[in-house]
Amino acid sequence: MMVPVRRQAAERFSQAAALLPWALRQGAERLPETDKARVEELRLRAGRPPTAVLPEGEVPLPGLEGERVTGEDLRLVLEVATQASAHAVLDRVREGFVTVRGGHRVGLCGSAVCENGAIRTLGSLSSLSIRVAREVPGAAAGVRPMLRDAGRTGGTVILSPPGGGKTTILRDLIRRLSDGIEGPPLRVGVADERGELAAMYDGLPMNDLGARTDVLDGCPKAVALKLLLRAMNPQVLAADEVAGPEDAAALEEAAGCGVALLCTAHAAGPEDLLCRPVFRRLVRRGVLSRAVVLTGRGEGRRWTLAELGEGGPC
Repeated sequence: MMVPVRRQAAERFSQAAALLPWALRQGAERLPETDKARVEELRLRAGRPPTAVLPEGEVPLPGLEGERVTGEDLRLVLEVATQASAHAVLDRVREGFVTVRGGHRVGLCGSAVCENGAIRTLGSLSSLSIRVAREVPGAAAGVRPMLRDAGRTGGTVILSPPGGGKTTILRDLIRRLSDGIEGPPLRVGVADERGELAAMYDGLPMNDLGARTDVLDGCPKAVALKLLLRAMNPQVLAADEVAGPEDAAALEEAAGCGVALLCTAHAAGPEDLLCRPVFRRLVRRGVLSRAVVLTGRGEGRRWTLAELGEGGPC
């Protein structure tokens, strides 16, 4: 069982590495096979050697320790990621990332060009990260029974700091709900604004989200959640990285219709989450009642279930 999973992880790594210019790609492909299956990100910083992010930290790409990333390297990655059509994905570039085929996410940093107080685009790039998307079947094993025992499937937020595995857990939990693993099968509507959960390509999900899952991708979460609620009669609604008041309002509307909710948020734990007014309101109104808190990284990742109260240190 472990061998196919590792092979698939290595294949996903190679897919992400294909975004790199040829010389950098050769360095990435020289990583040991066991490391390829564990790489979380590929990092390029202008004037610095290219690195790979493993659970234990960043390491230089083999054979490129003395090399320096150039602005042209960064431009070429963006050109490949956007299929030479950066203007076609301008809105996502404004947000600082581009999601590509396979669900890999290219995060961007550089000189922001602002207009009326908002980022219009990014000028010269200074660094980027290619986050390797991968499915981890079984990552959410045991989570659903805990939620069922707690009273209902939804009203749950998955928490961790950035890069802590929230999307991986959410993806596998959606699949388990949809396919009836550890409980009866349910219809799941997924608001996949960034394309990281399903990785849709020509209408087909590249990631397995289950047989009873309907996906609306490339659409703002607040809009997508409402459309799914009205059009697809979901029993569960799921969304990645809920943050703003518009997202929260859509969750409130769904909760009022009796739909179970699953979402993720950046936070070290419940106390950190409740420091943010948007989430304090959701907890106070009973929209979210529990959190799956992730700690550790890689094979050392663990989760615990926590009830959300209205209090907090903030």
